[in-house]
Amino acid sequence: MTAHFFREMERLHRDILSMCSTVEELICDALDGLRQGRAELSSELSGRDREVDVWDIRIEEECLKILALYHPVANDLRRVMVVMKIAGELERVADLAVSISERSSAISRYGDFPMPGQLGDMAKEALTMLHDSIDSFVEQDANRAREVCARDDLVDQLNDHLIREVVDVMKQKPELIEPAMHLFSVIRHVERVADHATNIAEDVVYMVEGAIIRHPRLPRNAGGLLAFLDS
Repeated sequence: MTAHFFREMERLHRDILSMCSTVEELICDALDGLRQGRAELSSELSGRDREVDVWDIRIEEECLKILALYHPVANDLRRVMVVMKIAGELERVADLAVSISERSSAISRYGDFPMPGQLGDMAKEALTMLHDSIDSFVEQDANRAREVCARDDLVDQLNDHLIREVVDVMKQKPELIEPAMHLFSVIRHVERVADHATNIAEDVVYMVEGAIIRHPRLPRNAGGLLAFLDS
């Protein structure tokens, strides 16, 4: 590959890391806003979400330009493909941050609505998974990426437990059904953050090892086209 190609890849790497940083700040602020009952936060996060959308489009265009100009193969091809997929996952996490802040704003109108204690634990784990998935990309560490994937089960368990708590609140206090429904959505959004972190980690394993692990029950030769591109 030419020096121009490596310069383009370095720029792409810097851009995806800048997007990662912005998205992590968004989701952290959204969850802090939920804990603090900051009803005004949703409009601010909506504006910052547009910045993420710009990053998403810019990175996709950069990836397509690299594919068209340099025709990378094997490791280089996988890296370009994975960067494009990670950008898409991060864009969706930013959307979830905005949705969480909107739901938080609605919940805040109900005063001292009882927030489940384990929601903070679930949010912390989902955020840590997201951060670690990005670190595994930066470090090209497939083992760390696999550890992120394994932790998704804990978030799923917390999700199930919290949903049952919210349902119990709605049964016992029908006057709180509306804020409880907003909280239900918040819990599902946090669970989706962990899912996107898992998707990123799976993509990192593919980038590093060429192994597709998102459908473990399928035979290893099921991804015929990608195997051909890797050859």
